[in-house]
Amino acid sequence: MVTTHLNSDALRVSGCHPLRGRIQIPGDKGITHRALIASAFAEGESVIKGCATGQDVLHTRSVLQELGVEIQSSGLQSISINGQGVQSFSPSQSVLDCGNSGTTLRMMTGVLAASTFNSELTGDASLRSRPMGRVVDPLRLMGANIEYGEVAGNAPLLVEGSVLEGSAIEISVSSGQVKSACLFAGLQAQGVTEINEPAPSRDHTERLLEALGAPIERVSETCIRIKSGSIKPFELNVPGDASSAAFLIVAALITPGSLVTIEEMGLNPLRIRYIELLKNMGAQIVVDKTDERLGEPIGSVRVESSQLKGCIIEASEGIIDEIPILAVAAAFAQGETEFRQVAELKVKESDRISTLTQELGRLGVEVESGEDSLIINGGQPQPGQVSSHGDHRLALSLAVAANALTGDTVIEGWSAADVSYPDFVVDLDRLTAGQ
Repeated sequence: MVTTHLNSDALRVSGCHPLRGRIQIPGDKGITHRALIASAFAEGESVIKGCATGQDVLHTRSVLQELGVEIQSSGLQSISINGQGVQSFSPSQSVLDCGNSGTTLRMMTGVLAASTFNSELTGDASLRSRPMGRVVDPLRLMGANIEYGEVAGNAPLLVEGSVLEGSAIEISVSSGQVKSACLFAGLQAQGVTEINEPAPSRDHTERLLEALGAPIERVSETCIRIKSGSIKPFELNVPGDASSAAFLIVAALITPGSLVTIEEMGLNPLRIRYIELLKNMGAQIVVDKTDERLGEPIGSVRVESSQLKGCIIEASEGIIDEIPILAVAAAFAQGETEFRQVAELKVKESDRISTLTQELGRLGVEVESGEDSLIINGGQPQPGQVSSHGDHRLALSLAVAANALTGDTVIEGWSAADVSYPDFVVDLDRLTAGQ
């Protein structure tokens, strides 16, 4: 891929360039968030290596530091945390800024619900427009005192520390973020907290807490119990981010002549469902599990360029974040791909049903959208000028499409990619230079 930064917020991609070689991707964003929070619960020094470097994770780190947690960097992606337990947190002298990170805001709301002081959590305009009732309502069932700031249902959230009581909680939507907020609250509550969700969601928090000796019990795929307890300090080398890998995987699939192996990648089954969907579309992908770290399976993924075919995709929490890049795969596939049950896309960093329809259309792709669906007629997209709408996954997905097209594509709002994968251009340039 040949890239040129036209200004501080636009990127020109000149394709088409196959991807060749082996690569390790940045550490998993979701695991890094959770490891940072868990290290603050532990009493003693924890070391996290291979951390994700995007803005979202930096906001979780900053919020913890505002609460008095001692965090020291030792190299670009390695940090040490001197945890003293959440009871040692001190009130922040300012509003806790979560930036664009819904993970930070929702999980830290659960952490702070049981504190001995008051806190206010907010974020950027995009985050302040996203639904927060899904996390506030179950925490209130445990006795949490949380109020909305300006608009009911949205951040900022005003959290008054309270004594929490274990409760039976029914989560309204399957969400790893909401479930994790309740787990971190339950770890501080009196009695047993039982969390039920309508369908399985990503389980990084459960895996980590189990590995660290927390009093947690998996009753079923959709039911977890937790009670008050402590966790021990730890050392973790964070595996490569499965969601970030999706961009390189699809880039290799849709760009003729590509052959890529992604090493040291997280292979959590609830995070790599998109790989099975791509295989159903005809993708040549081989997954090899080689290790496990604090409950998380690790391994390599080998990808070869493939002729994809359209299919029907039923969305779930496990693939909802990958819909933008799967939509790009569908744009290059033969035939029609229908995405169903995707209404959750409307409350992401952008209204992804609308923005995907608009931006793929600018590349000549025929897209039909509904309140809960996307239908993409694959073929041969064309270069064009597109926008990220401030959405990191849309920016990255459009860059993947651009690399597979012959000619120049300009992506406005490229800086949005810094939220999750700031070195994407560097990694893609390395792989395209290996042809």
